[in-house]
Order: sequence, then C-alpha cells, then structure tokens
Amino acid sequence: MKSPLKEPSQPIRQRLLDLSHGHKRLIQVSVDVLLVWLALWLAFYIRLEDMRLIRPFGGHAWLFLSAPAIALPIFVRLGMYRAVMRYLGNEALLTIAKAVSLSALLLGVVVILHTHTTLLIPRSMIFNYWGLSLLLIGGLRLAMRQYFTGDWFNLRELSFRRPNDCLPRVAIYGAGSAGNQLAHALLMGHALRPVAFIDDDAHLAGRTIAGLPVYAPEQLPRMLKETGAAEIVLAIPSASRSRRREILEMLQAHPLPVRSMPSIAKLACGRLTVNDLQEVDIADLLGRDAVPLQPELQERCIREQVVMVTGAGGSIGAELCRQILANGPATLILFEHSEYNLYSIHGELEQRVRQDGLTLRLVPVLGSVRHGARLLDTLRHWGVDTLYHAAAYKHVPLVELNVSEGVFNNTFGTLRAAQAAVRAGVRNFVLISTDKAVRPTNVMGGSKRLAEMVLQAFSRERELELFDEPGLAPQPNRTRFTMVRFGNVLGSSGSVIPLFREQIRSGGPITVTHPEITRYFMTIPEAAQLVIQAGAMGEGGDVFVLDMGEPVKILDLAEKMVRLSGLSLRTKGNPDGDIEIRFIGLRPGEKLYEELLIGDGATPTSHSRILRAHEEHLPWQELKLRLEALAGALEADDFPRIRELLQGTVSGYRPSPEILERHPQEQPGGGHTAPAWMHLVVPQEARPNSENP
Repeated sequence: MKSPLKEPSQPIRQRLLDLSHGHKRLIQVSVDVLLVWLALWLAFYIRLEDMRLIRPFGGHAWLFLSAPAIALPIFVRLGMYRAVMRYLGNEALLTIAKAVSLSALLLGVVVILHTHTTLLIPRSMIFNYWGLSLLLIGGLRLAMRQYFTGDWFNLRELSFRRPNDCLPRVAIYGAGSAGNQLAHALLMGHALRPVAFIDDDAHLAGRTIAGLPVYAPEQLPRMLKETGAAEIVLAIPSASRSRRREILEMLQAHPLPVRSMPSIAKLACGRLTVNDLQEVDIADLLGRDAVPLQPELQERCIREQVVMVTGAGGSIGAELCRQILANGPATLILFEHSEYNLYSIHGELEQRVRQDGLTLRLVPVLGSVRHGARLLDTLRHWGVDTLYHAAAYKHVPLVELNVSEGVFNNTFGTLRAAQAAVRAGVRNFVLISTDKAVRPTNVMGGSKRLAEMVLQAFSRERELELFDEPGLAPQPNRTRFTMVRFGNVLGSSGSVIPLFREQIRSGGPITVTHPEITRYFMTIPEAAQLVIQAGAMGEGGDVFVLDMGEPVKILDLAEKMVRLSGLSLRTKGNPDGDIEIRFIGLRPGEKLYEELLIGDGATPTSHSRILRAHEEHLPWQELKLRLEALAGALEADDFPRIRELLQGTVSGYRPSPEILERHPQEQPGGGHTAPAWMHLVVPQEARPNSENP
C-alpha cells in the first residue's frame, strides 16, 4: 500500500522525469542563471548590509550579466548538464565544486580589471559569491537527487575520497537504479573501481551518471580503450532471460570476465565485497524466459494437506520441498535415506519456518524407498494426501556400473512406494521421471521407464493385487498416479555446469564426451514448479512431458563459459589460449541426443509448458510376471537375464553396443563368474586389481 504522503508529489516527479533531455537541460540552465544572480545579490548584501547600495538594473548590471556569461560556458564544458540528476554521485559533486570555483575566480579577475565603474564593489564579495554559489548550485542538485530517488536521508555517498587507481576496473552493464546502487556500493567498499556504464538506452549514451560516462553497447571497444575496464558486471535485474542471453553473446566477443550483480538486499545492507559478485547464471545462456506459474495448480495438491517428498535431500527433492513450503501445507514429511542430506534440508526449512512464522509441521524421516514397510508406516501414521517420489539413482555411468542397485532403487523402490501409497489411501502420487527413459541405452533410463510402466499399469486397476505380498487380498486403488518427465536441470548434483566451472578454475582442460552431444536443460526451480503443476493436472496414469525448449550443444556451452570467464580457448589455431577442451568419448550407456517422447504424438494441456504423452504400456498382470522374473534375476546376480528382461519389457531399450561387445559374458547364455560391478563396461585402467578390490 502506497504511503498517502507520497501520492501528491508523485505526479509532479513523474512529469519531470518524463520530460525530454532538451527540456530538462533548458530548465537546469535557467535555474542556474537565477541561482548565480541570487548568489551574487546575496554576496553584495552580506558584505554591504544595505539593499540600496545594490543596483542590479543600474550600475551593477554589467556584473550581473557577466556572472552567468562566465559561469554557464564553464558549467557546460565540465559536463554539469550531462549528469543525470537522480543519479548524481561523488564525481559529479566534485565537478560542480571545480566549475563554481573556476567561475568565481574568473569573475574576480573581471571585477579587478573593470576600473571604469564609480560604484562600490568590495573585493571580499567574490569570496561570498563563491561560497553561496557552491551552496545554492550544489545544494539544489543534491536536493533534487534525493527528491527523485525518494531518499532524503541516505547521504553516505557524499565522501570525496578519490578511488584507488590500483583497484581492478569494472564496467557496469545497466545504468538504472540497480547499476547506480552497485556503483555506489563498490566505491564505498574499495573492492573494485567502477569506471563506466553500458546501457541499451540510446538517450543515455554520452552522458554522465554517478560521475561515470555512459556508453552504448556498440561503443564497447571504445569504452575498453578509454577506461581500461578489465571486467563487466551485469546490473539488469529486470531484463528478460532472452535479453540477457543476447547481451552475453555480444560480450563473448571480448576477452572479459562477466559477473552478475548480487541481490539488492546485500547492497542495501552495505555488505558488498568483491566475492559477492556472482558468476553469470548459466541459465541466462539458454535464453528461455520462465513461464509464470498458475497458483491454482501450484496449490491444488498441497494447501492445508499432508505432503511427503521421497529423496527430499536431493537436488529436485529439496527444491520441491522449498516450493511446497511456500504453498501452505499442513504437514511436510521429508523422506530421505542420506543422513547428511536430510540434516541439511531439514535445517534449511526449519530456519525458513521460523523466519516466516509458518505453522506447519516439518517431519524428517530417515529411510529408504526400498523398505516398503517403513514407507507404509510413515504414510499411514501421518495420513499423507500427496506423495512426490523424487528418490532415484540418476547418474548414468554409476548406475551402469551398479546394475542391481539401480534397478532395485529406481524400479522396485518406485513399486514399493506406489503399493504403500495404495494401501495407505494416498490421493496423489507424482513420479519425477527423466528423458533418459525414452528409448534408453542405459540401465538408468530403462529402470526409470519400467517405473513409469508400473504406475501406468496401477492406474488401470481398481483393485490392485500387490506384488510380492501373497497373503494380502487385492487392495482398493483410490490413488491418482502421475508421471512427469524432463531433462537435465542446471546446478543439480552431477550437472556439467559445476564440473566445467571447477575445471576452468583449475586451468583446464574441460572434458566433453563428444563434440556433437546435446542435452535439454531447465533450471531447478522451474522444473520443480512444473512438476507440482503437472501433478495437479493428472487424471490417472498420465505421462506429462515438460517443454524444455531447444536442446543445447554441450560443446557450445563449454566454449561460452570459457569466454565469459575472460579466458580464451586453446585450439590448433590458437595454441597459446588459456583453456583446452578435450573430448574423452561417450561413457557407457550415454546417448548423443536425448528425447522426451517415445511415440510421435503429444497433446497440449492448460499449461503452455506441459504436454501429455500417449504411450503404450503393459497390463498389470503381465507386467507383474515380468517383474517377478526380474526380481529373481537380480537376486541371482544374473546380469545377462536382467538385460534380456529389460530389452523385452521396455520399448526401445537397447544397451550400448560396446557393453555387450566388450563383455560377452553378459550376452544371454554367456554365464558369469565375476561380481556384479565387473560385468559392466569399465575402462581397463579403472578396473580394480587383486591388491585393491
């Protein structure tokens, strides 16, 4: 709610801000002429103490004409009318002091040389004029700055300390209020020296803001030459992600590190240091603006309900918990098998509950989704309404080297969680799936697609005959099962982004598996929001696919990260470059291109970023028999049989050729004698020897 005290002045302030540059300059010049005359008249009055002796329209007229005639050219030459009033800074105030002092000095010379007047002109009047001009001209500009910024009390930046020339020089992209706050904070913090602004507004180019020159983006080479800037900081919080991508692509042509401005909260608290400037958000390179969430979908399965998240300490699970917390659940249960991850997310959410004064119950539960009895007890005890199943092993090479654990956790963990949900009467069950479940070439993708098929089969059963529970009668099934499939999320554990950043800090090389490899990417918050909204739209057995935008070439991503770090690529054409990109070959089970749909068709939903896939699946009785066979093969460590069952059940599953070629003992009928992990593709140099099993 706006303060009633500010409303009357707001229209006047806005009208002044909306004036053209020419009108603003005309007003400034006119006011300065009046102030010069006022300062001169007061200077006479203070010295003579008799108004009758002052004759501005008589014998002193030449002096009252000379004062503005001398002052205005100096004001123009020193750039006083190029400065934007509401962003007036230390350098601009220093310029005003120089201009006023020089004009007073020249006026004093004129007075001394003018010997033809018979009227009294005291020499001390010049000193009075100098002081009054400083007070009136500088003071009015300071008052106008505070008026236009709405802050009458924050005068901390009135220090006239000259910045240390030894500090690293930075240019700030964005000359708005955020950029000005950043410039003032950097000047006060003595961490970096701001030397220029870059701004898209053509009207600001060539002007001065906060004592810094403003350049247009196309003037970037000239700015670098004139200012010696060695780094660029983005201060454009209101820019769309597509615009930020355009800016970053433009900046890649220059060997400068690019960083982002920290939060306004840090600036306001005066706690900015050079380390607070963040590396460029890699999501900006994708250039896809996030779609505003639909509150009714976001809250439908959460508000005033009991919600549980499995894998609550993982990347996606933790973000789901944060967003669930913001939508007012009655109880949030964090189910996690890693003690440290559970401790971390529980502590973070507890602090947020205290800070925001929330009244919900926050329950940490240590347990594994592979233990059906533990899941059932938890769901029944707390009366869970909605279950988000994010627990999974997702790292393709690790699951390929640990087939049993991958299938047990991803497929049978989902099976047991779903059965527990049915028995406990959970209303909504949402599975977080992956694009690697589409025509998989690896065990991780195959196990996740099999988990999807379990839920699809469950959705067709009104009374469910449970797997591996021979003593129980069929259970009434009132649970609505939904699956949400998407690609890679930026910043998650195992993401290439943190790996590339660490490799750049270490001086390289950056390791990329293949020059043509591409992936879909999405930010963690956006993925979690869409998971919640898609889960609320399901009717039962739905497979929802998130619109991930265009796939991104990993090589292009690596090259952009190198350039935005201010470094150069080491190539055959540039052997003296800073960072080399080295291709190491596809890992076991890894695909060049990921897909989101098994079939050809998908229908739109009420959400522009969520599609409904239509895919075939097996009826529960048939799938149950195959799961029993798969469980037996896992129990017996019969890996050829495991792959055979996955190939026969999961549509499109084809193991990477090198897996079977390099390990004929995994082919059907080949037999096996080695431990489970040795049946998979392990580079010769990475295999354990007899001394180090």
